[in-house]
Amino acid sequence: MVGALVVALGGCSTTVAGTASVDPAATTTTSRPPAPANLNAAITVWGTEPDNPLVPGNTTDPGGQQIIDALFTGLVEQEPGTNEIKPAHAQSWEVGADGKRLTIKLKPGWRFHDGTPVTAKNYVDAWNFTAAAANGQQGAGYFEQIAGYPEVRAPGSAVREMAGLKVVDDSTFTVDLAQPSATFVKLLGDPLFSPLPDAFFKDRASFELKPVGNGPFQFVSRVPGSEVVLARFEQYSGPKPKVRQVRFRFGAGQEAGYASLMTNEVDFIGEIPPSKLAGGRYKTELRGRSASADRLANQTLVFPLYDPKFANPDLRRAISMAIDRKKITETVFAGDRKPLKGYGAPGLPGWTDGACAEYCEYNPTKAKELFQRSGFAGPIELISNAQSGHKEWVEAVCNQIRNTLGADCVFKPVEIRELLEKKNAKQHTAIFRSGWQADYPDVQNFLTPIYRTGAPFNDGRYTNPAVDQKLAAAEAAHGTNPSEAYRLYREAEQLIAADMPVIPLWNNATPHGWSTRLRKVRVTPVLGLDLMAVEVE
Repeated sequence: MVGALVVALGGCSTTVAGTASVDPAATTTTSRPPAPANLNAAITVWGTEPDNPLVPGNTTDPGGQQIIDALFTGLVEQEPGTNEIKPAHAQSWEVGADGKRLTIKLKPGWRFHDGTPVTAKNYVDAWNFTAAAANGQQGAGYFEQIAGYPEVRAPGSAVREMAGLKVVDDSTFTVDLAQPSATFVKLLGDPLFSPLPDAFFKDRASFELKPVGNGPFQFVSRVPGSEVVLARFEQYSGPKPKVRQVRFRFGAGQEAGYASLMTNEVDFIGEIPPSKLAGGRYKTELRGRSASADRLANQTLVFPLYDPKFANPDLRRAISMAIDRKKITETVFAGDRKPLKGYGAPGLPGWTDGACAEYCEYNPTKAKELFQRSGFAGPIELISNAQSGHKEWVEAVCNQIRNTLGADCVFKPVEIRELLEKKNAKQHTAIFRSGWQADYPDVQNFLTPIYRTGAPFNDGRYTNPAVDQKLAAAEAAHGTNPSEAYRLYREAEQLIAADMPVIPLWNNATPHGWSTRLRKVRVTPVLGLDLMAVEVE
C-alpha cells in the first residue's frame, strides 16, 4: 500500500500528503480571473504498468496503486496538508471502551460502477478474501490486527473468514481487533481496505479483465504494455473530479515520459529522470511546471537474514558505513533527497533522525575494519529493478562499496515483478532494494510492521526479542501517553540500528512535472497526480 513496502519505490497508501517545493515561476500571478476548468477534458499520465490485475488487495506497486486509488473509495481519507482523518464512504466510526471493537456505519446511497449498492458485506467479504492465505493476495498483512487473522493465514487452512468481522446490517459492520490499537482507523484509508462488488466473487476472471470499483473514476479499457483508460463516474456519490478521462500510459522509462511531457503528449510525469536532475536542468526546461514533493517515505537496502551468509552484524554494519549517502544525494539526485540516519522519514510525527548515527555515517576506515573482521569473501550483490531511476543510484552505491571495502560489488538488475515475488516468498539471496511509504503519519508505522518478529513486512526475517518488547510497550502506551510511546519507539529504533538488518539511505522527495494544460497540480505519496484536484484550462 504503499504504507506499504515501497519497492517501485514500497508503498502503498495514497492518502498521506507531503509538502512541495515549487519552482517559483509556477507561482506567478495575473490580474485576470482564471478561466473555468474544462470539465470535458481528457488528460494523459505517464506511469508504470501494474504488476497484477487491478484488484485492491493484490495491488502494492505504485503504478497499480495510482489506478486503484481512482477506481475505489474506502472508508476514510486523510486531509492533504494536515493528514487529519476524515470520512470518505464511512458516515461514522466508534471505538469501544476496551479499544478493541470498531463499529463502522456507511453513508447511504453509494453504488459500484455496475449499479449495485455498496454494503457492509462488500467490505467484510473483500477483507476476508484479501486476508485468506489461499487467495495469495500481496496486501494480506495489513489485516493482521483483526481477530481471527492467524487462523485464515495458517498454511493449508480451510478457514476463510476472520472471526473479528461481523455484518450488522447493510450499512453497519463491526471489527474486533486482537489487541487495542490507536492507529488501526488510520489504516482504513489505504486502498487495500476497499470494498469489492458481488460480481468479483461470482466471476473473478471477468472482473480482472474489467474491474468494477466504487470510486470517482470507472474502468474503460486496458491494453497490456501500453495503457489503462479511466473515465469519470458520473453517478459517484462523493466530490466529482474535474477531468472527464484519464489515460495512464506505460513506456520505456522516465526518459521517454519526459520527452513526451516536453511536447505536451503527456500531461504529468511523477518522477523526473536522473539525466534532467543535474544542475536543475528540468527546472529550466519545465519552467513554471515542476515541483518537488516531500513524502513520508524512505529508501533502504534489506539483508535477507534467512540466508546464513548475512548473519554477521559486522558485515552489515561495514556495508552501511561504506556508503557515502551525502555524496550520492548531491550527485545522483542533485540535492533533492536527504541522507537518513534512521528508519523514519523527515516530517514524521514522533520521529527524529539520528538513531543510526554511528553505523549510517560514512567511515571508510571503520567500514574496512569491520568488513575484514567479518571474514566475508564476497562478492557483494545488490538487487533492484533498473527502472524509475534506480539504476543510477544502485550503481553509485555499488561503486562506493567496491572502492571502500576492496571487495567486488555487483548490481543485478531484475524486473519489478521478480523483485516483489522473491521478496514475498523470502527467496532473495542478495541484498535487495526496498523502502517504506507511510500508511499514516506516525513513527509506529515505520517500525512495528517491518521490524517486529513475524511482522507482515519484515521481509528480511529480522528478529530481536528486545526490539519486540520495546515495540509492544510503545503500542500499549500509544493511545494514552504518546510521548512515552515515542520514547520507546526511539529506543527500539536504536536497537534495530545496532543490528543493521536494513540499511537506511535517504528520504524520497522526488521532482515531478506537468504540461502547459494543467493547473492545481499536486501529488499523492506514490508520485501519482491527485486526480481530484487537477484541472485543465
